[in-house]
Amino acid sequence: MAQKTIAGKNVEVTDEGYLQDFNQWNEDIAKELAQEEGIELGDQHFEVLRFLREKHEEGANLTIRKVGKSGITDIKGFYSLFPGGPLKKASKIAGIPKPTSCV
Repeated sequence: MAQKTIAGKNVEVTDEGYLQDFNQWNEDIAKELAQEEGIELGDQHFEVLRFLREKHEEGANLTIRKVGKSGITDIKGFYSLFPGGPLKKASKIAGIPKPTSCV
């Protein structure tokens, strides 16, 4: 575990940069994490991030397919919003743990 300053806030992160505490997340942190991944967040990005956070709180097992069936975007759209590993990147930006389905 390491400490990192993101958007002016000291947070605990894993070795891969995922937030340790779900409750430390805010939209400014999301924007900075997205910048690190080369992504500029728009409204649809935030809809996906809120969906992931909500499902994580419910204890759901997150998958790319679930996001594709969310009504927010389809699978192809999810890949274009978060290129190069959409679930892994979106989870990191959403402040939730790395999904078990991601390597």
